[in-house]
Amino acid sequence: MKSKVINLFGDKAVVQNQDVKYSELLEQFLTPFARDFDDVEFYEDVIDFVINAWNFGNMKLILPEGESDAIVNAIKDKDVDVDLLKRMIAFKIEKFKAFPNFIVDYEVGERDGDPLLTVVTQEPDAYLNAMAEDMDDDHSEDDFEENYINRNIIILKPLQPFSDWLSNLYPGEMHDVNEMSTYLVSVEIEDVEAWLKKKFDKLFIRELEGWHTNKKEWPQKRTYTMFKQWFQVDISSMVYDLEEEPVFKFG
Repeated sequence: MKSKVINLFGDKAVVQNQDVKYSELLEQFLTPFARDFDDVEFYEDVIDFVINAWNFGNMKLILPEGESDAIVNAIKDKDVDVDLLKRMIAFKIEKFKAFPNFIVDYEVGERDGDPLLTVVTQEPDAYLNAMAEDMDDDHSEDDFEENYINRNIIILKPLQPFSDWLSNLYPGEMHDVNEMSTYLVSVEIEDVEAWLKKKFDKLFIRELEGWHTNKKEWPQKRTYTMFKQWFQVDISSMVYDLEEEPVFKFG
């Protein structure tokens, strides 16, 4: 995973901030911990974790002593390697204290067929103000229409390249790839298209795995452009449940 992850951080793919290339800083920040992510399958999961560690490090320098530790300890019950997170936070404070900007967004694009990372940063005061506004922006049940479900929906329909891939794997066999897949994602995602540009490979892999489990025969160097060529993508924020029975989630 180390080489795969580091390849996302190119010196050409940066957002400059006061002449500091934060994507390069992230590469330096991640490098000592790259082996800790050997078992992580998705690029964006690594990036999300590294950015969270970076931002927690900044918070620890700003908040009163103990408050940032309380925030980290509060996530112990979640599927997060808290020990690794704490080690990365300490490393951020020790080695990167001079770079206080928070990383608020990123995008995995592509150049010459290879993944390319761009990051967006925010100065501490602006970041804290935005965080305070988000905490005040609570929604009550009255904000929603009857039967409304607080999820956005992504619908994927395989296109001809997907069908051609299957036909090459199983020549002479017929495959009905017209059935669409539906994915529910958080309603808090304001721009689902932008979110999908970061997370597309999770959905791509789910679709491939549903038909063929040999990863060596999956398309390699999967990009967002390829994803849009292989799938028709429809997005909606208007999701309603017209049934009285509760919805069950398995797994």
